[in-house]
Amino acid sequence: MLKRRQFINLSALLSASTLVSHVRPNIEGLAQDTIKLLPKRLKKGDTIGLIAPGYAVKPEVLKEMKSTLVDMGFIPFHTDRIHGNHGYFSDTDEERAADLNEMFSNPEIDAILCARGGYGCTRIMQMINYENIKSNPKILVGFSDVTALLNGINQETGLVTFHGPVGSTLNDDYSKQQLLTRLESPKYPQTIENVVLEDMEILENPEYERYTITVGSTSGKLVGGSLSLIVALVGTPYEIDFTDTIVCIEDVEEAPYRMDRMLTQLIEGSSFKKAKGIVFGVCAGCDRDPSPNGFTLKQVLMDRIAPLNIPAAYGMSFGHVTNNFTFAIGIHALWDADKMTLKLLENVVS
Repeated sequence: MLKRRQFINLSALLSASTLVSHVRPNIEGLAQDTIKLLPKRLKKGDTIGLIAPGYAVKPEVLKEMKSTLVDMGFIPFHTDRIHGNHGYFSDTDEERAADLNEMFSNPEIDAILCARGGYGCTRIMQMINYENIKSNPKILVGFSDVTALLNGINQETGLVTFHGPVGSTLNDDYSKQQLLTRLESPKYPQTIENVVLEDMEILENPEYERYTITVGSTSGKLVGGSLSLIVALVGTPYEIDFTDTIVCIEDVEEAPYRMDRMLTQLIEGSSFKKAKGIVFGVCAGCDRDPSPNGFTLKQVLMDRIAPLNIPAAYGMSFGHVTNNFTFAIGIHALWDADKMTLKLLENVVS
């Protein structure tokens, strides 16, 4: 049985410093006054709500992720909305949005983990109760299609959200350790460490090559996620303003010409050229053998990104791959494209 708690009103949340104002000396170019809505840190024994805001989840996959959370020391919870299918979605738009809204308002839920990605998050953005989220800030974790929720909710509420594994991919030690390091500790700064690659098959795969596109270091607010979803937000109320940000980008199974097209759309937009830095994860399945009539993924990235003349590198340990680190959307970070290190400069949880 889930533990019972009283509802916490917004004024109490504010007094508990979930709405945090840091006033401190300038750190590596970080603005002196920053205001963030921080979720409470995760503790062993907390209840984690599972939602499927996009595609449906297979029963056996749901069972496995619940077992994983129990083994990690948490209590998994979900509603009946997560079961079954509505076409390729887990449920109707209205029910998927209701599940998200109820997880935030339910005082028995400490954090929210998206069970999987797929497609569907952009369809429910207008149905989200953002005032409810402001009143009940909680950890929200996911990636891929969840990119829309992470960036949209951060923009609308100021809540720091987390780009990290979904329930169906939380199955390796590195991803678990990185998730807990971000969510259990309120201390800053934190340097995110890439996984050590040892498998020869991976080391020989050009999609896992780590290389600097443009040298330099910079600081800015972290935004981004799946390139396809970043582009899907363009022209909507939730389009990302890239001004003074460090943009994190990954994708899966997109041919080089499609990566080219999406990056070109961003570059020709209103604010992408104003970004401070670009951090590419591993773009799994996005490379092709070079031919006289084509380009490799690396050639596309060098061609499109290098002329921007901002610190950029490829191959960080996040994306549609095993070993997926967690980073915070809306938090200032220091990015060193030469050393390929990403340091979070602010608290990410309270």
